[in-house]
Amino acid sequence: MSKPIIAVTMGDPAGVGPEICLQLLANEEVRAFATPVVFGDARLLARCARQTGLPAPKRILSEIDWAEKCGSIDEPCVLDLFGFDAEGFAPGTVSAKTGAAGYRYVEKSIEAALAGQVAAVATAPLNKEALHAAGITYPGHTEMFAEKMAAERSCMTFFSAEMICSLVTVHIGYQDVVPALTTARILDVIELTDEAVRRVRGKAPKIAVCGLNPHAGEHGLFGRGEEEAIIAPAIAAARAKGIIIEGPLPPDTAFIATKRRSVDAYICMYHDQALIPLKALAFDTAVNTTLGLPVPRTSVDHGTACDIAWQGKANGGSLVEAVRLAAQMAAG
Repeated sequence: MSKPIIAVTMGDPAGVGPEICLQLLANEEVRAFATPVVFGDARLLARCARQTGLPAPKRILSEIDWAEKCGSIDEPCVLDLFGFDAEGFAPGTVSAKTGAAGYRYVEKSIEAALAGQVAAVATAPLNKEALHAAGITYPGHTEMFAEKMAAERSCMTFFSAEMICSLVTVHIGYQDVVPALTTARILDVIELTDEAVRRVRGKAPKIAVCGLNPHAGEHGLFGRGEEEAIIAPAIAAARAKGIIIEGPLPPDTAFIATKRRSVDAYICMYHDQALIPLKALAFDTAVNTTLGLPVPRTSVDHGTACDIAWQGKANGGSLVEAVRLAAQMAAG
């Protein structure tokens, strides 16, 4: 059985992306379940390899090579997206130049995915400050993929052995969370999560929905009735569709160990409601994915870590797990 070809974007050149991509290419375990192709810059990866002591890429393809051979790739390699000055930048330093380069790798991976050249995409981290310096205003990968793949609905979801959680709102300030919460949006996230967990785990999941306010509003004592007016109707609609679901749960007790053992996936109202427990439990192994896309997309669950970039300190475990999940989703 052929292994799926997974496009792996190199991320921001100044961050840990190049380093963890080198680790991925040298990882023999990965070859058992996927064929990763790093969309990036070969000369930059060679420079990173020299600096960190990691193995340099063994196989490099030009864009012409890729157009001719993409359907028959059977070993890890680098698609060299020529054009970045691999020597003319400082690792660990945020710049418009690296932001533009990281964005280009993502664009090329999306083109390949939509053309059917790869089965899925796994992304290394981008730096939001660098993106904005380059005039790119997307808040993150999730919004890029959703727009460029014309997804009618999408959501950010995190998979790990400890917990799975989906976000109703993502990269917005707290004052903007409540206006962004609607019953329709919450129901979309519930349905996308149910579909994805069924596909990956092979069973109907039990889903828990977190409330917005302390104590899930305490029957209207806290907040402005968001639980009763917005969240509960979405839960009722999901239950009517046959989804196994409960909530709204008080967020402060939703993630305790005994509860996690009885729940397959959580629906969280805002970014840190999900990311604080997730990163406390599974910082190096959690995988970020965008649900609702025509082609699976996964990502590491960490940032560019410019403070340790190119120093041989990065842990590439999350990227390995991102490629593994991408392969599973592509197969499902």
